[in-house]
Amino acid sequence: MTILDRLAAYAMERVAAAEQKLPLECLKAQALAMPKGGFAFECALRKPELSFICECKKASPSKGVIAEEFPYLDIAQEYAAAGADCISVLTEPKWFLGADAYLEEIAAAVPIPCLRKDFTVHEYMLYEAKALGAQAVLLICSILSYEQIRDYLAICEHLGLSALVETHDAEEIAMALHAGARMIGVNNRNLKDFSVNTAHSAKLRKLVPSEVLFVSESGVQTAEDVRQLKEIGVDAVLIGETLMRAADKTAKLAELRGMA
Repeated sequence: MTILDRLAAYAMERVAAAEQKLPLECLKAQALAMPKGGFAFECALRKPELSFICECKKASPSKGVIAEEFPYLDIAQEYAAAGADCISVLTEPKWFLGADAYLEEIAAAVPIPCLRKDFTVHEYMLYEAKALGAQAVLLICSILSYEQIRDYLAICEHLGLSALVETHDAEEIAMALHAGARMIGVNNRNLKDFSVNTAHSAKLRKLVPSEVLFVSESGVQTAEDVRQLKEIGVDAVLIGETLMRAADKTAKLAELRGMA
């Protein structure tokens, strides 16, 4: 099993445990009783300039613990004050040391939209994201079937949630587009060996129509990386480790934006 397979299997275990405490129908009723979202996440990315999705992440499978100290609310508020367009919050608890509480607290504390960054394998997790205050969810083509992506996009539409559909190759991009994705992410990380190459986004950019938002994920480390991605017509970049390792996240974001 790859790490992605293990993450997906563990996500199913988490769903089963959560359903013991709060059945799907009860969670669904709770989520549907909330005001329908306005797709704020994708709206925030639809602008002429390149958008920045800044990530709150304590650890990862490839790098282990990234941030020993993790004042997640302070980090999220610093991102928002520094001009981030959206925030990505890891909620996967085993390999990323995330927590649902991080998302719930951050979403309530910042004025910009939040993405629940997790390994969505069941509709339960979509209603859960809505209940936690997320404005977007991640759907990863590598762990979902076409039918699941199509059905989860329909649920997101009903809830007013944006869905970032993550792809790794041309076949997955075709699947995401056929399912109706309005936001497609390309992960620059090879999930088999964890190597990262932002040229992966450049290779796949031409396969995504201009009306579909294109997000480059992983491996963005320098202002030059950002400049090159902007040149190929990327709409947004998702930046995690580079910002999480920066002592001064405001200065690092300004540097990446070419404003330093």
